[in-house]
Amino acid sequence: MLHSEKGRRDRAFCISSATNRGAIRPACRSVIWLSAFAATLFCAEVIFAQDAAVQLGPPLRVTVNRVSVSVTVSDAQGKFVHDLKRDDFRVYDNGLEQPVADFLSVQDPAQVLLLIEGGPAVLFFARNHVLAADQMVASLAADDKVAIATYTKDPQSVIDFTSNKAEARQALREINFSQGFGELNLFDSVARAVEVLAGIPGKKTIVLLSTGVDTSPDVDWDSLLPKLQTADVRIIAVSLSGEIREPVKKRKLTADEKARRAELNAGFAEGDRSLRELSQATGGRVYFVNKEKDFAKAYLEIADLVRHEYSLAFLPPALDGKLHELRVEVKGHGLQIEHRPSYLAAAPQK
Repeated sequence: MLHSEKGRRDRAFCISSATNRGAIRPACRSVIWLSAFAATLFCAEVIFAQDAAVQLGPPLRVTVNRVSVSVTVSDAQGKFVHDLKRDDFRVYDNGLEQPVADFLSVQDPAQVLLLIEGGPAVLFFARNHVLAADQMVASLAADDKVAIATYTKDPQSVIDFTSNKAEARQALREINFSQGFGELNLFDSVARAVEVLAGIPGKKTIVLLSTGVDTSPDVDWDSLLPKLQTADVRIIAVSLSGEIREPVKKRKLTADEKARRAELNAGFAEGDRSLRELSQATGGRVYFVNKEKDFAKAYLEIADLVRHEYSLAFLPPALDGKLHELRVEVKGHGLQIEHRPSYLAAAPQK
């Protein structure tokens, strides 16, 4: 069952692994590594280790000269509304209406980054679910651009932004998932991808295919959250962990097996929360799916979502270093609106 919860620009996506790491503090201090082993109760093994201490990076400071807000609008039946104009929208900063300085309609092209977990869970259990994203790539508009990257320890570019969907689909099919059994630095990789996409104008979406498992060394969510809120990059997550959670055979568990199953379930519950937090911070969605047909349905819905995105921009009334609440209204009755909830109006550095 499908569950949804609401010097060239193109070359810029080649992400360098030399960028400094901030400190990320996951809500769960455990590091979860998944590796397959056959003829046992579990489809995956969970290994817990202590986080390595890392040096704290400088606090995030982003100068906001213009605030862009990605918006999707749907009717009471859940169908996307695609014929709205600039004058149909009202945008509010901390409750005060702001003039819309720029407007991109659903006809304007979007940039979509497919960011895919490259660890053992995908290799052994979810590869076909990832390859089903081929349908999403094929369903994007002709002038939309797509890039593909995988991540384990660091994000690695598979193909830079291109409007050639056939080339992107071929690159997706040729991904080697046999690498990266050591680390799954989800938060680090998302943070780096957001940094790159933040410098690209227009409508931007990260489609994140992940179990939610994170081994990033001590990431500080309090620093990552405003970065997500400021970057104007929407994250739509698709969980890949559904089938991995189920035991191979239904049988009575030993005490040791029950303990390991409990650890596994706790790890995946933490992964689910991570995917929710990443998507909600950016006004995106997260999909938890198990069956092949449901993955196909989710990917088609995501392609439709990307195609029906509006982008509003306004000049911030104050660069006060504070988090500002965002609210968007649209003319019409019974319409549902999705957008990021806030942004950080950081003052210029001196």
